[in-house]
Amino acid sequence: MGAPDTQIKQTMGFQAEVKQLLHLMIHSLYSNKEIFLRELVSNASDACDKLRFEAIANPGLMDDGTELAIGVAVDKAARTITVSDNGIGMSRDEAISHLGTIAKSGTREFFSQLSGDQQKDAQLIGQFGVGFYSSFIVADRVTVVSRRAGLPAEQAIRWESGGAGDFTIEPADRATHGTDVVLHLKEGEDELLSSWKVKSILTRYSDHIATPIRMAKEEWDKDKNESVTTDEKETVNQANALWARSKADITDEQYKAFYKHVSHDFGEPLAWTHNRVEGKSEYIQLLYVPAKAPFDLWDRNQRHGIKLYVKRVFIMDDAEQLLPPYLRFVRGVIDSADLPLNVSREILQESRDVKAIREGSTKRVLGLLEDLAENRQDEYASFWTEFGQVLKEGLGDDAANRERIAKLLRFASTTSVGAQTVALADYVGRMKSAQKSIYYLTADTPAAAGASPHLEIFRKKDVEVLLLTDRVDEWMLSFLREFDGKELVSVAKGDLDLGELADAAEKEEQAKVADEFKDLVGRVKTALGDAVKDVRVTLRLTDSPACVVVERDAMSQHLQRLLKAAGQGGQMGGALDSSKPILELNPNHELVQRLKGENDESLKEWAALLLDQAMLAEGGQLDDPAAFVKRLNRMLLAGR
Repeated sequence: MGAPDTQIKQTMGFQAEVKQLLHLMIHSLYSNKEIFLRELVSNASDACDKLRFEAIANPGLMDDGTELAIGVAVDKAARTITVSDNGIGMSRDEAISHLGTIAKSGTREFFSQLSGDQQKDAQLIGQFGVGFYSSFIVADRVTVVSRRAGLPAEQAIRWESGGAGDFTIEPADRATHGTDVVLHLKEGEDELLSSWKVKSILTRYSDHIATPIRMAKEEWDKDKNESVTTDEKETVNQANALWARSKADITDEQYKAFYKHVSHDFGEPLAWTHNRVEGKSEYIQLLYVPAKAPFDLWDRNQRHGIKLYVKRVFIMDDAEQLLPPYLRFVRGVIDSADLPLNVSREILQESRDVKAIREGSTKRVLGLLEDLAENRQDEYASFWTEFGQVLKEGLGDDAANRERIAKLLRFASTTSVGAQTVALADYVGRMKSAQKSIYYLTADTPAAAGASPHLEIFRKKDVEVLLLTDRVDEWMLSFLREFDGKELVSVAKGDLDLGELADAAEKEEQAKVADEFKDLVGRVKTALGDAVKDVRVTLRLTDSPACVVVERDAMSQHLQRLLKAAGQGGQMGGALDSSKPILELNPNHELVQRLKGENDESLKEWAALLLDQAMLAEGGQLDDPAAFVKRLNRMLLAGR
């Protein structure tokens, strides 16, 4: 089968997901249909930026003396709006790739997150950079004529679609590089045929665009008693880099509009910081914290947050070297006065100036989060819900700022089950006078954590315990060993030592009980054999007959389950074997007391049952659940 003939008109089908997207665009965003113009102008601006960057290495791509600009034209007679640019343009293959498919990676994730809620879905659309399709909100047909910079005029292409199931593509002529997007307006969209209306939309949504946006100037015709279009062009935006302006000259609405431009997010940002840094390194930073997490937040290799400019010239879209991985949710612009214009990713990795920018920007973002946490707690709670798990990665990624990050962490605790609102500083401030450690418990879910038998003695003594249920928490704890001089101690590890929280009578009782149950402990240990590392009595339980713990320096039961679920159990078999559980018995529980009178065969059944119950109470899975059910049934039938 030969290659397709690129010299004829071809009809091609949209990627399947595009059909769903177009339907969603029209129905979810119809109440805010003006955004189509913002998206098309933003795309045109990006195309101009990309041409500037490619022309650094290949100056022949740009026509001599030609100013990069965006044109917007309204044709009442033809009922069209045209958005034009003289930027990088598209080749035939690029047009098919960019206009026939969406979100080349993550298509499945996109549709898996659609909720049917129009407002939420509208925000999601922006996170996938599919704003071009918003054209079909107001147009029943869209024509794109584009010529890639560096290609001859006859290799331009014309792409056209009615927004249904397919599109056509054919050769075309275009005198210059760039792209024209022509929207053939639907019936009922007459308001958009007013140049005044289009200008007002551009002023509201696109004033921040650094590329000039030009429209035909209108003058009042006294004879016709109406405004008429002239051949003269006027610039309808400020056409300078918003980040380079003084903060006093920028309104909140302009900041929000610029965020939507750089992030392609339909929602507004949660917060932002805008600063000019002077000294050894000179640069401007305008950094935003989004209100909602992107779909690919957990992909540490997926960076599309920071745009790098050098002296107002766009260099690259996803300059991952400018912020550490745990701040990958930050969006914005950094404009350096010191980096060379031909900067590459290799240079970025080695540059001292980039290291200074990275450190300064990291501190600025952490300062912004600290301000939210202290002065806008509701907004910080929203931030934590969206990005808290990623911020925890910073404890391992960023040793220099570990203390600052630790203060920003929020956890659930026995005083706020389910809600991660407890700061470590708040916990320390509420500690009992005799308490020397910060106590925590890791578990698979908030429900499992709240019901854990390990909390019984702490509830009895009214001692707060942090409940850690995020998958990243076990990894985080390897870096968070102490806070404010207080050691973090797992309530599910080691022989519980409450120190001064236990009075003299309790310590005496513990010693007495250990001696009294010494024989029973030995028999239970023999009965369980290799299933446990040890058996002992404990006073940490008040209601449950037994629980399982591991040695203080061993891998927790929760982490073992995570590794097994991730398929790493085989790779770490030795470590998992060495972390066999220790069974602790509650000497005050009736079941445990009755074990003293059981014969060896009956004791073996009871011991296995108590171990299985303790494992289930911790959220674990039994190696042989069928054997557990049979054993339980036998004991029930025996009337025990």
